[in-house]
Amino acid sequence: MTLVIVLLIAAAAVLGWVLWRNNARKREAERTAAAPGPVDPFADADTDVLRGDPRRLKAADLVELYGKTLAVRGSLRLSEGDYRWSEHFLDTGTGVKRWLSVEADPDLEVVMWEEITGSDLQPGPRELSHDGVSYRSDEQGTARYTSEATTGLAPAGTVKYHDYAGPDGQKLSFERFGDEGKWELAKGLTLDRNQITIYHQSEA
Repeated sequence: MTLVIVLLIAAAAVLGWVLWRNNARKREAERTAAAPGPVDPFADADTDVLRGDPRRLKAADLVELYGKTLAVRGSLRLSEGDYRWSEHFLDTGTGVKRWLSVEADPDLEVVMWEEITGSDLQPGPRELSHDGVSYRSDEQGTARYTSEATTGLAPAGTVKYHDYAGPDGQKLSFERFGDEGKWELAKGLTLDRNQITIYHQSEA
């Protein structure tokens, strides 16, 4: 009888230890899951909630800028090595067309672009001048792209680019799509995050 009691006490002790150990592991897992990871101190999630997130732009979204509302008709998703960025074709429906580029390197940069026609400027020099503004060579390379919705381009391909930076967030950009394409020139202006409001449409 004594042996049975001893065995029951031992079994109860082992069971109690196993339950305690499992509960301890569960509590540790909950603490680990609840602990927040590292957070970028310069990230502004509140602005993204209130004004929309440019990194999520896609066809059918609306962009409000300088009192005009433009619809995203299509997007280019570009990549060069591990680097990714996007360009979005915007249209008011009344003849005003623009491109909006969005990249994070690492800080978010949003640039509104307007095509320049009739110019004989060509990429290559370290410095260029347009409309009395001087620009210095900034970046150049070749990227791959995929096209979404309406962009006027093939579903996929390559683009060569040469970007120039000017004062006060002004930019010039040369792009040539495909091997047989001609250089296209655009002037850009870097936007403050608070200058643009995005209305995301259904995610479905």
